[in-house]
Amino acid sequence: MKPKSKILIIAGSDSSGGAGIQADIKTVTALGGYAMTAVTAITSQNTTGVTSVVPVNSKEIGKQILFTCKDIKPDAIKIGMLHSSKVILSVIKSLKKVKTKKIILDPVMIAKGGFKLINDRAIKTLKEKLIQKAYLITPNIPEAEVLTKIKIKNLEDMICAANILLKFGVKNVLLKGGHSNSKIMKDVFLSKKQLKIFKNKRIKTKNTHGTGCTLSSAIATFFGCGKNLNKSCELGIKYVNQCIRSNLNYGKGHGPINHLSSFKIDRKFK
Repeated sequence: MKPKSKILIIAGSDSSGGAGIQADIKTVTALGGYAMTAVTAITSQNTTGVTSVVPVNSKEIGKQILFTCKDIKPDAIKIGMLHSSKVILSVIKSLKKVKTKKIILDPVMIAKGGFKLINDRAIKTLKEKLIQKAYLITPNIPEAEVLTKIKIKNLEDMICAANILLKFGVKNVLLKGGHSNSKIMKDVFLSKKQLKIFKNKRIKTKNTHGTGCTLSSAIATFFGCGKNLNKSCELGIKYVNQCIRSNLNYGKGHGPINHLSSFKIDRKFK
């Protein structure tokens, strides 16, 4: 099968394979794309939590982006964990030279177990300089609360927060509702022209490690191969739900989802 889109992933590594750049590569590949990477940090983690984060030098991150894109031009770019202001500024500088408009930003701030992955100064830089470069930003509720400084308790609060995020300069917002307590999951898509609520039944499981990384990479893959943004979000959400439904149950904590749920093995290989 020939890949339908080429995706550059700028994100941190997850040694357990469930989130971060490992989840991104699996997602892009499973959905028929070709994944390229710029690693921003190396983490030591498993399903129970994160023990350490070792940053990659900001200049090296910039080199990874530029040297890769000089040879293979990406159809879309997915940005995940950027742990410091220096890294964010290096990424912004590199993106100016790459000139790809289809940038999906997942503002990763806190790991599933509560470990903080980004400092306050970096959050400020992300808000003031990087968000406006993104075509779509995909925060979850805790991340949106940090960025907007409002408490999100219901759908109305989610829409309010999404409107605040639009004012930062981003063209589109997909605010994920996975952290709410309702039986029906509601994800809010907002642009200057459209408001759409994606509704799905909550799947009861503790194995949701890497869902945010997976969703943003799935959207980037669909968007990169020519689908419109709204359809890319819809398909990305469906793919993540399908991955969660497999319920792999690996590890003792928040286990990973099944990125291969979209694969159908040819009978002759079974």
